[in-house]
Formats: sequence, C-alpha cells, structure tokens
Amino acid sequence: MYRFRLPGTTLIRLNVPLALLGSTLLVLALPQNPALWDALNRGLPSRLDPRVLVVGIDDATVRAYGAPDRWDRTLYARALTTLNEAGVQAVGLDVPLRGPAPGDEAVRQAVTRAPVVLATPPDDPTGQRNPLLRGATPPAFGLSSVNLDPDGVVRSFQTGGRLNGGQLVASFSAQLGAAANVTVAPSLQRRTLRYPDHATGSLPTLSFLRLISGTPGLSRAQLQGRVVLIGLTAQGSPAAQDVARRTVPQVALQARAVSSLLSAPFRRMPMWAELLLGVAAALATVLLRGFWGPALAGGAVLFSGPLWVANVQFPGVTLSLCAILGTLLVALERWWQLQNLVTRDPLTGLGNRLAFTRAIEHRWQTREERPIGLLLVDLSPLRAVSGTLATQAEQQLMRELAAQRRGARRRGSMVFRWGPDEFAVLLDDAEAQQLARTAERMGEVLGRSGGTERVVHASLGYALTGPDVQTPAELIERASRMRFRSKYRNGV
Repeated sequence: MYRFRLPGTTLIRLNVPLALLGSTLLVLALPQNPALWDALNRGLPSRLDPRVLVVGIDDATVRAYGAPDRWDRTLYARALTTLNEAGVQAVGLDVPLRGPAPGDEAVRQAVTRAPVVLATPPDDPTGQRNPLLRGATPPAFGLSSVNLDPDGVVRSFQTGGRLNGGQLVASFSAQLGAAANVTVAPSLQRRTLRYPDHATGSLPTLSFLRLISGTPGLSRAQLQGRVVLIGLTAQGSPAAQDVARRTVPQVALQARAVSSLLSAPFRRMPMWAELLLGVAAALATVLLRGFWGPALAGGAVLFSGPLWVANVQFPGVTLSLCAILGTLLVALERWWQLQNLVTRDPLTGLGNRLAFTRAIEHRWQTREERPIGLLLVDLSPLRAVSGTLATQAEQQLMRELAAQRRGARRRGSMVFRWGPDEFAVLLDDAEAQQLARTAERMGEVLGRSGGTERVVHASLGYALTGPDVQTPAELIERASRMRFRSKYRNGV
C-alpha cells in the first residue's frame, strides 16, 4: 500500500542529526545538576558517620570563660588531654589561634601526646600566625575544606588545597580522615557534602564547657574511637548556609565534610557515559515518538532518587532536557507536516490550488522584470481510465503522471495539481518561445505515459504576463481559453 510522503519532510531526516548534536551540547553545557542534587540531599538525607563528634564552644562556655580570643589557652590543653585519655582517634582544632597567648606551651605539650590537626584559614594557609605550628614538632594542619558557592551555600568540600607557592597540600577534612585510617590523595576536585537528617539527631554535639569541667555522666566510652572537632558554635560564630538554607556553624560543616569522607563516597558518571545516555534519550524520543518523550524526561529525574541512595549522582535533569529536546523536534516535525498538508495534494505530493494562489501572488509584483508563464494541463481521458481501473491503479497513474510532469518541467518552474485531472505550471522569468517549447515537450511526454492500455491525451494551454494582463485571474483565463481550444481540437 502506497504511503504518501510530503516533499517538505526533509525535516524528518534532519531530526536524528539535530538530536545527536543538541543532546551532545546539552550534556557538555550541563554535566552537573546542582539544583536536583540539592533537592535529593534534602529529601534523602544521610546519617553522619557515628564516629564524628563536635565539641562546640557554645554560649554557655562563652558565659563561663569569656570570648575565646581572650582565653588562657590552657583550656584547650585541658580539652586535648581529656580527649587523648579517653582514646579518641583524632582531634581537629578549628579555632582561630593567632599570636602568642598564655597557655601556648601547655597546648604544645598536649598536642605532642594527641593526634591533633589544626585548621588553617584561607588568609593564613600555612599557619604563620598560629603559635602551635612554630614548635619543635608542629602538629598536622590542613586548609579549610568546605567551599562557599556564590549564592552563600556550602555544597561541597575538597581533600586538598594549594598554598601560595602552588604546592598541593591535604585539607583539614583529609587530614582528619587520614588520622581515622581513611587516606585519600589531596585533590582540588569538589566532593558533595552530605546533608544530615536533623530529625534523628545524627550530628552529635558536646559542649566544650561540659568536656573540660568533668561533668558527671560524661563517660570514656562516649569519646573512645571518635573523630572530634572543636570549634565555635556560640551566637555570632563563623557560619554558612547548607542546602536547606539553614545557618550552620563552620565547625559543623567541617564535621559534615569529615563524615562524608569517612562514608562511602558519591560517584559521578564519567562524561562519556553522560554523553551516551543523553544522545540515547534524545534519539529514542525522536524515533519512538508518542509519549516516550515525556516518559523518558520524567523517568530520568525519578531515577535519580534510587541512584542517590546508592551514592551515585545521576544527571537526571540533563538527560530529561535531552528527552525534551527530542520531543520538541518531533513536535516541530509534526507542525511542519501540518503546514505542508494545507498546501499539498496528498495523492501526488504536488502543491494544491491554495499553494498555486500563494505562489502567483508572491511573484505578481515582479512580473514586469521577471515575466510569469502559466501552463495548464488537462488530462481529460483520465476519468474514463479511472472508470475501468481499480482505485489503486488510478492513484498509481496519477503519481506516474505527476512524476513525468515534474521531469518535463524547465528549471525555475513550479508544478501544482489544479483539479482532479488538471495540473498547473508556473514558469519564472519566462519568454513566449520558451513557454511554447515547454508546452510542446510536456504534451509529448504525457502522451507517451501509461503504456498501451492507459493512453492519456493532454490538452494544454498557456499564457504569459504582459502589459495587457493586469491580474492573475486574466492570466488564468487566457491559459484556460487555449486549453479549451486544445480539448476541442482533440475531441475530448
């Protein structure tokens, strides 16, 4: 069974390369989906590693001992000694220690007995102003590992940072991870900071005041094997927002970085895999059509949830956009088909009478510089042939005649189906002699069509614009009169 294809549907063949190119560009432009990952981080929070403990210098501690920058630093020495005696794995000291102060020597002695890591701020990456790093055996130090994004949210951390001279050193969280027997190489690659489930109290915090005062109820078992971070949690302490837009003390964010490092790491898909999936989503949508586009777009986002739980950061939004791109290409193709159906004859694929009217009106204003020739062809015996042939044979004959007519036309002409058995040809920049020769050749070609059992006689009429032709209707009338005279001479 013959299936009609519009001549204008070259756009269909372009859909595949367009889908391939567009999806590739989308994946390259959007390899990560921070908004989606923020939502998954909030909706599917992680339980922090139970070994991580924050010792916060809270409001109660400040009321008891004053501002930390005016402390006698033997308080830190007392805390480090208590933690070391309790058997902690490592202690991270995330407090601003700048310049000498009473108690520095006591802290140095405590540091030599406990696995301590000092956090150095970005403005003093090597700790030149930290008195504890100028001792005979300075403790380990690490650069602040959390990254503040332009919108004020901390989403990631690093296992390494660069000093002013370009040297790559381990970050604060990486140093604490190494002390807890989780060694990672220093790297500037950003790792996702896990969001904790606050409802289950998965971020244990102990008051600094309680630690150093020997409060009853604080047992050695509560501290043994822990990775402890000491930092400011009092009102006005350094803080930033997490993915839930909640203000979190800096030491708590550092604790999340350490916990994320101690937990199973998130894995991101390699670029080649993203490109492969993006191209597959776009091409599948273009080739399968129907509801596959919206289904693939929604499925890509929904599939991100289970993968997030499995510690895989899936670019669901990017792949969803690739599927939407395929859907848009299919919609554009269908729109193009509808536009062509309005002006195309479905049997022959030629322009219909509406297309003829638009074409002649478009050229009419330039008829003086580029004369318009009109050729009308009447295949009168076709009705008789149609009466003896089946419908399918009639359609085949019409297609053959249309193909032969297209082959016989001169360059720059346009062919239309004018009526059931009639065709019209518009010739651009025509001359009288050329128009006559074209009509003669077309009559010869059509007269030979169909074989011995389907002889078709063509009645032709033509006309050319000139000073005495003022409207398209006059041009059509002249060509029609000649055509009728031809039919009369042919006896049809």
